[in-house]
Amino acid sequence: MTIIVFIIILGILVLIHELGHFIAAKKQGIMVEEFGFGYPPRLFGIKKGETLYSINLIPIGGFVKLHGEEYGESDKKKLFIKERAFSYKKPWQKSLVVVAGAVSNFILGWVLISFLFIQGIPAPTDKVFIEQVQKNSPAAQAGIKEKDTVIKISNNSQQFSIKSTNDFISLTKKFAGEKIVLTIIRNDQEKKISIVPRKNPPSGQGPLGITITNFVEKKYPWYQAPFYGLIEAFNITRMIVVEIIKTLLLLISFKKPSVDITGPIGIARFTGQAIKFGSNAIMELVALLSLNLAVINLLPFPALDGGHLVLNLYEWITRKRVNKTFEKYLNFFGFLLLLTLVVLISINDIIKIYK
Repeated sequence: MTIIVFIIILGILVLIHELGHFIAAKKQGIMVEEFGFGYPPRLFGIKKGETLYSINLIPIGGFVKLHGEEYGESDKKKLFIKERAFSYKKPWQKSLVVVAGAVSNFILGWVLISFLFIQGIPAPTDKVFIEQVQKNSPAAQAGIKEKDTVIKISNNSQQFSIKSTNDFISLTKKFAGEKIVLTIIRNDQEKKISIVPRKNPPSGQGPLGITITNFVEKKYPWYQAPFYGLIEAFNITRMIVVEIIKTLLLLISFKKPSVDITGPIGIARFTGQAIKFGSNAIMELVALLSLNLAVINLLPFPALDGGHLVLNLYEWITRKRVNKTFEKYLNFFGFLLLLTLVVLISINDIIKIYK
């Protein structure tokens, strides 16, 4: 079941991406020679107008074959229509086609998040809430209650703001056996509670004997959901961009990234976990993957859409076409490097499974 759902998810993400390229190309008068579901070898196809719609053997994703996608193609084709060729369109037209894939993925993420907001979904915040208090625990004895919000932890002259569950967990472990003061919000009022975290708590309990969360349910009526869904989609996209930049800077400086990088195998594992929580969790995963795909595809790297954008920018500034041989080898080596990265990340994902 996990493998089937995983293949369906990848298929949806890539097909939506390619559909964006397809629609934008048609709007710019570019001939689309083939719109393929899956990857070759081809099983069968139906030609409608000038486009062949094909079903291919490898059922992951899809592709769009544009007429004259690279300058060098005009030398190889007997039937070449210059005014319908992608490579002979103006730089801004080519850029619209290139960006359309990422835009389609962003729209998919936005639509799914908006739908989930109508249903009501847990969303992370920068606050930590008390979800449950264990009986006879330090928290119960100190008077901590469910739905309290922890905003600060103090120890002697030190004061720490609590912005995540990790902050809370690490600090209560650090000060185990010592008296600390929790600053909480209860019924819109600030309270201070003194407590001593346990050094050796019972199995299944933490130092204080509480369950915490940083998630709250976000739910909006159907007419508000698209607006808040768009805001959330932009916020998630911004977060993805920031984390990618941080990760690249750390890799350049030969430091370990602060976030885990995962590939197809890791995504398949997340898919399996999402299946256990139901359809909403699967849609949330698809939304996050779609927004990630939108950002990653626009990275200025050869063989990615962002790499094509850089070449279009060069052509627009210099008023010169990119050398066809250079473009061909640049994309080829870019593709090989991407494939190598996928293999290395997949090996790392396998190692994580057996650790």
